[in-house]
Amino acid sequence: MPLYEHVLLARQDVTSQQVETMIDTYKGVIEQNGGRLEKIEMWGVKSLAYRIKKNRKAHFALLNIDAPPAAIAEMERQMQISEDVLRFMTVRVEDLDSEPSAMMQKRDRDDRKDRERGRRRDDDGFGGGGGGFGGDRPDRGDRGGDRPERSFGGEA
Repeated sequence: MPLYEHVLLARQDVTSQQVETMIDTYKGVIEQNGGRLEKIEMWGVKSLAYRIKKNRKAHFALLNIDAPPAAIAEMERQMQISEDVLRFMTVRVEDLDSEPSAMMQKRDRDDRKDRERGRRRDDDGFGGGGGGFGGDRPDRGDRGGDRPERSFGGEA
């Protein structure tokens, strides 16, 4: 049977459990049509490069599938109907990777670095709030009064 890698983007306001339930549903469709899922990777919620259907973030998931083309067609048909699925892409591949994908390796590497430094992932090192500038910036007052007028061509 042909081998496929399938990436799924689900709306950001559904929970991780709902995404897992959706994937189980699609897994059932694949299995009913004579295929099987080799690997499922949940990549988590990530920012999108641009808004898709008014969403700035999405749940990402990777499915490695060994199934006939009819099973893939049925799964994609059901995904098009679902309002929770923003985008999906299925690519036929020669062989499936049994090791973690590049996204999972990156996450493991990032987690390891943060543990070595002894801080959380979302801690930017500037001490929270205020943009890292401290609080002793003087007030600028009214900025409009002492500047000379600018001329933009025309009258001198």
